[in-house]
Amino acid sequence: MSEFSALRERTGLSIEDLSTQLGFSARTLYRWENGETRPRKAAITLLNSLVESESSDCDEPDFRFIDLFAGIGGLRRGFDSIGGECVFTSEWNKYSVQTYKANYKCDHEVVGDITQIPANQIPKHDLLLAGFPCQPFSIAGVSKKNSLNRPHGFRCDAQGTLFFDVARIIEHHQPKAFLLENVKNLVNHDKGNTFRVIHQILTKELGYHVSYKVVDAKSWVPQHRERIFIAGFRDDSNFSLDDLIIPALENGPKMSSVLHPQDGSEKLESCARFIHGKKGRVLDKYTLSDKLWNYLQGYAEKHRLKGNGFGFGLVGPNDISRTLSARYYKDGSEILIKQRSRNPRRLTPRECARLMGFDQPGRKKFIIPVSDTQAYKQFGNAVVVPVVESIARLMQPWLVTSEFEGGIRPVQKELLAVG
Repeated sequence: MSEFSALRERTGLSIEDLSTQLGFSARTLYRWENGETRPRKAAITLLNSLVESESSDCDEPDFRFIDLFAGIGGLRRGFDSIGGECVFTSEWNKYSVQTYKANYKCDHEVVGDITQIPANQIPKHDLLLAGFPCQPFSIAGVSKKNSLNRPHGFRCDAQGTLFFDVARIIEHHQPKAFLLENVKNLVNHDKGNTFRVIHQILTKELGYHVSYKVVDAKSWVPQHRERIFIAGFRDDSNFSLDDLIIPALENGPKMSSVLHPQDGSEKLESCARFIHGKKGRVLDKYTLSDKLWNYLQGYAEKHRLKGNGFGFGLVGPNDISRTLSARYYKDGSEILIKQRSRNPRRLTPRECARLMGFDQPGRKKFIIPVSDTQAYKQFGNAVVVPVVESIARLMQPWLVTSEFEGGIRPVQKELLAVG
């Protein structure tokens, strides 16, 4: 991606809109966009000023938050949308950091290994966000630890896991709230031991009021994707994730809402890597080879005969997909798109961005500065943004104030006002 292209996408302006502002023809700008010719220095200067003015033209934030195990910023995206300010980010994968920096204002350094960062070097914050990896804990009885004069509690139970770092940061800063995210199987991981210890640490040791819920994203995006969200508030609170309003599934979007239309109606500027020609056809490289398609069909048939459900997932415009995984780059078999008179194809990274809610109609396009392989890994590891936005709106009243009239929950007030 050229410097001009990256800056233009950060402004959120189309080639045509920018042409008017810069005073150059759209044809010239497309050449700069594609790296065919070098852009004028004055144009780069103006683009930088547009990006800076957009970043500085904002009100005082309602709350400040930190983004741990940030990936490409799915959790951050939800809380940016309700007036929060991110003051600290941690992510170790260099490709994810590249994507993160391309899409978010970062007045702070994105640090790598959170295990090496002392809690007192992290800025004060109201909210902690973390999509921490799932790891087993090694538990011995507290009485045994006492007899050996060893520390117990999370310093022992969670030591050596990345949840330990979440706990030590919460203990040091005592933020007003936190939101943690993980795979659905966290509740059953290590025979339920992992989640039991996490819940005990958050409630009994750190003193937070905790609510958790497994949420399927298929009401927001055309993808069956279940994730557990764990919300906690320091002060006595009647906040509950059970109050999350989930859109009716029958009205949920279908795959047609994320697929390239391939009829010439899609602007090339954000999809030139993935489509070509006046009709906007998806590039041939995303269509499965005969060899791979025959292998996937044979593999599925072999397991069908054994009574297993293993195999590829084939979807059309009116369907919803299976869960997009981080291994999608290998063969794309969990989500294959039907094509007329051709082998199925993989999703393009732009379609993955839409399937995960990073790209939404009427909003600035999500910048994808990395290779297809890295993009597939990043979106497969991410959270579904509209789900996080809904949770953020539910948490918002408790983040900006802790007092409510009459003891009525904020979501109840909204419903009463509407009704």
